[in-house]
Amino acid sequence: MEETQQVQEKAGKYMLQHDRPNCIGCAACEAVSPEFWEMNSDGKSDIKDGKNRDDGWQELDLEEKDFQANKEAADSCPVNVIHLVRKDTGEKII
Repeated sequence: MEETQQVQEKAGKYMLQHDRPNCIGCAACEAVSPEFWEMNSDGKSDIKDGKNRDDGWQELDLEEKDFQANKEAADSCPVNVIHLVRKDTGEKII
């Protein structure tokens, strides 16, 4: 049981999600949190090291220490395409 809990903690407490198809490419996320966000050559932002889903969205596991930087990125997004989800409960924080 303890090993399972340790694996879950390593995987991250939050899921960062990016609705990339609806991104307008304003670059606010990159300006606020460049360690996690970058602009792509197609004019939209990408989560650095994010996993691309079949529906065009991107995801990345986040640890507690990375939550605030990505909350600020989500808060700065004018079209609300950045979401933070608590993995243990599925609660959508943003």
